Amino acid sequence: MEVVVADIGGTHARFAIAKFDNGKIKSLSHEAKLKTADYATLALAWHAYANQIKEASACEMPRRTAIAIAGPVDQENIKFTNNSWIINRSNLAKEINVDDFILLNDFEAVAHTVAVLDDDSFSHVCGPKKAAEYGVTTVIGPGTGLGVAHLSVTEDGYFVGETEGGHVDFAPLDSWEDNLLKGLRTHHGRVSVERVLSGPALRSLYNALTKEGERLDVDDKGLWTLALEGKDERAVAALNRFLLSYGAIAGDLALAHGANKVILTGGLGIRLVDHIPSSGFCGRFSAKGRFQSKMEQITVQQLRYDEPGLYGAAAAYLKSLENVK
Repeated sequence: MEVVVADIGGTHARFAIAKFDNGKIKSLSHEAKLKTADYATLALAWHAYANQIKEASACEMPRRTAIAIAGPVDQENIKFTNNSWIINRSNLAKEINVDDFILLNDFEAVAHTVAVLDDDSFSHVCGPKKAAEYGVTTVIGPGTGLGVAHLSVTEDGYFVGETEGGHVDFAPLDSWEDNLLKGLRTHHGRVSVERVLSGPALRSLYNALTKEGERLDVDDKGLWTLALEGKDERAVAALNRFLLSYGAIAGDLALAHGANKVILTGGLGIRLVDHIPSSGFCGRFSAKGRFQSKMEQITVQQLRYDEPGLYGAAAAYLKSLENVK
C-alpha cells in the first residue's frame, strides 16, 4: 500500500510517498518541500507536487493520504495557525483527488514518530539516560510556532494527544523577563510562550537586548545564523535567553502532563542541540521549587530525525487502520 503523507507548517509544505509492508512503514520516497507562500491553497501545492511525481516517475499519486497540519484539526473549516490556508473537510477529497484521508495536528504526527522510532533516533540532553519504557512523554519543539503534544505508552500500545500548549501564558522568571513581558504585551496584548519560543521569537529577544540604532539589518534567518555561529554577541545573548525559556517551558509542560520523559524536536531542534549543554536549559528545566527532585528524574532527549512530521503522518495512517479492523 502507498499513501501520500504531508506535513504542512507555517513556512513549508512537505510531501512524500509512504510505502507500507506487513503493517510497517517500509520507506518514504519522492520527498519534496514547497514554500507555502508560493501557493494560495493546499490544493494548488498538492497538484504541484503531483506534477513533480508524474514528471519524475510517470506515476500517478496514490489516492490515500495523511496530512499533518500546524493547527487544530477538529473543525469543518480548518484554519492554519501561521499561514493563510483553509481546508474544508467536506470538499478536500474532491479538491486533491483522493478516496481516503486523515487529518492530524503536526505535533500529533511528531508524537507518532516518537512512539515508533527506535532508541538510536534520540540523544541524551539531561536527566537519567535510561528512559522509562511506559508512561507519559511530553513532545515539544520550536519552529515557525511552538508545537506541543503528549504521548502515553502502556503495555497495550500508545495513545497520542494533540495540544495547543504553545499558546499557554508566558511566565517570566527574572527581572529581565519581567521587562520582556511588558514590551511584548504592548505589541500583542496577551503573551503566549510561543512569543518567546519559536523561530520569529529570537527577533523579539534580540530587540529587547539591543537599542534601536544598534540593531543589525538582517532577516530572521540571518539573525539565527549569527546566533548559532556566534558571530554577533547580542544575537548570542538572545539565543542564550531563548534556551533559558526553552528549559523553563519544557519543564512546565512536563509537570502539566505528568510526564516522565520529554522529547525535544521541531524545525529548530537539531540546530539547537549542540548549544543546550553550555546553556541554562537543564537548570531552568528542573528549577521547579518543591518539585526540583522530581524534575531531575525526568529524562530529556533530542529527536534526531530529519522529517518527523512526514514519518509520523505515515505512522498515524497505519494506526488509523487498526481502528477499523
